[in-house]
Parts: sequence; structure tokens; C-alpha cells
Amino acid sequence: MPVLTRLVPSPVFVEVRAGALDALGGILADQRLSSAGRIAVAISGGSGAVLRERLEPALPGADWYQVDDGTLDSAVRLTDEIRRGHYDALVGLGGGKIIDVAKYAAARVGLPVVAVATNLAHDGICSPVSTLDNDAGRGSYGVPGPIGIIVDLDVVAKAPKRFVAAGIGDAVSNISACADWELSHAVTGEPVDGLAVAMARAAGENLLRHPGTLEDPDLLTTLAEALVLSGIAMNIAGSTRPSSGACHEISHALDVLYPKRSAQHGEQVGLGAAFACFLRGERDLSGLVVERLRFHGLPVTADQIGFTEAEFTEAVHYAPNTRPGRFTILEHLDLSATDIRDAYADYVQAVNS
Repeated sequence: MPVLTRLVPSPVFVEVRAGALDALGGILADQRLSSAGRIAVAISGGSGAVLRERLEPALPGADWYQVDDGTLDSAVRLTDEIRRGHYDALVGLGGGKIIDVAKYAAARVGLPVVAVATNLAHDGICSPVSTLDNDAGRGSYGVPGPIGIIVDLDVVAKAPKRFVAAGIGDAVSNISACADWELSHAVTGEPVDGLAVAMARAAGENLLRHPGTLEDPDLLTTLAEALVLSGIAMNIAGSTRPSSGACHEISHALDVLYPKRSAQHGEQVGLGAAFACFLRGERDLSGLVVERLRFHGLPVTADQIGFTEAEFTEAVHYAPNTRPGRFTILEHLDLSATDIRDAYADYVQAVNS
């Protein structure tokens, strides 16, 4: 009888602990990624400069590159800069924008990338996608996932609490995304990868049930691990399907229609997940999501992130256009703008009751 196996694309190493940042050079050497320390490090101009001052003495062979913003232009610029050197790896040290730029640049030059997260705002720390601003708004670019993940709990604990909360919103939204994927399977016959669903859903459930506050080190550990699981789930699926359903379509629509007013990604997808659960008739689940979002100070209605009912209605109506070919509860119901407005009014009433 043959033994069937599958190869699961995942990071070679994941370090989530206090003090991990100061051990960066040793971790890279121990993992045989860069024993000589010839690495390129992408950092931001703000907090990145402070971290460079702290780490530079321990990384004498590193070259440091400042990334101005999370745009495609910055990613292309970094690509051109690191192509002139000879490196073992590229380290993206910072928040989601820096890591997304680093993943894109590393893919272009054929270098492994190590994501060193200084906040936990979303699952980009491990995902096979770089989300970058471009002339047309915002684009998602397929890239290899990071070969390694480092999260220093001491560092992320000092990040703005809004960023930590946003990461929780992003992880919890997996539950809704997986439900949308399974809905598509039932209605359209789209194949579902059970392993990817198991990992993505577990990541969301771990945060949905965790009793800790944003100051709780155990919550930070759980969040970091959940974001890594989300990224691995996407690698397994070969797409963002296990972590991106109607919740993300709504968020992308807000970004497209109101680019200067959009909130944190995790804030938007958390709200989108609560509303998508409500539309699927999963009222108890929607209530649990709302309860957990509120517990961490996340928005549960559109006005809490600066959008009117009419604007949110427009975004939900436009949302399917952001992911052509993806089937979620929004495509299934095919609601008119009036239907969406009425459903949202019912949702708000349920949230406030």
C-alpha cells in the first residue's frame, strides 16, 4: 500500500519570544542562512533607524537600506539597490509595509527573505503576498513566503495598541473567510483544501476565544502564532482563499473608493467579517466576533472608522469587483444597494441591542 505524503511550504524557522531581536545574527548563523553575516536589512526611516542603532554593532557584515513607504516604487527601488550587492539573505525589519516591500524585492533578485516583525498588525509577516500601493491604488503581488519569521515579544509589546488590535481583527476574519470558501464549494463546486482551512480557522478561533488583553504576553504569542498559521495556510492553498473572503472584499472596496480615509486593514476586515457572518445567517457567530472586536477596542460599525451608512453600503456593493472570480456570500446573495442598506441597518440594530 503506497504511503501518500504532501510537501507543505512553510518557514524554515519561526522564533516568537522575548529578546529574539538581539539574537538575530546568531539565529541566522544557527539556521545556516548567513554564517558570514552578509545580509541586507530593509528598515523604515523612523523606528527602523532606532533599531539599526541598536543592532548594527552585532551585525557588522550587514548593509542597511531605508524604505520610505509601502509602494511598488519603493519595492522596485530596493530591488535595484540590493541587486548591486552580494548577500545571503534580505531581512525585512519593521511593520507590514516594510516586510511587504522586502518580500517583493527578495523575490525579484532571488534571495530568501526573513521577516522580523516589530508589530503584529496583519498576517503579511508570513503570507505569500506583497500588498503594495501603486498608481492604480493598491495591488497584491504573489511572492515566495519568508524563509524565517522572528517576533520579539518585547518589541511588539511597545507597538501602538491599535496595531496589535488590528492583527486580532485580521486573524479573526479567517473564520468568515473559511466559511465563504466552504459556501463556494457547496454552491459552485470549488475545491476546498481541508488542511489550509484547518490551519486558518484554528488561527482565528484561537484569538476569538482568548481571554487576554492587549497587554498580555500570552495573547501576543497567540497572535503571532496565529498570523504565522494564516500565512502557511495561504501557502498550502496557493492563494489567499483561506484568509480572504467577503471580509477582505469589503476592506479592499473601502481602500479603492476612499483611499485617503481607509482605516487599518485589520480594523476593516474585522468589521467585514462580522457583517459577512450576519449576511450568512450566522447570527451567533457574528455576535461572538462583534464581542471580541469590542473587547479589544476594534470597530464594529462603519461610523466607528469614519464611514457613513451610505458609504459602507456603496463599498459592500462594489466589493465583488475587487476579487473577480472569487465566490463569497456577497456573490451568492447578489444584493442590490437597497438590500445591502437594509441588511446593514438590521446588523447595526443587532449590534446595539
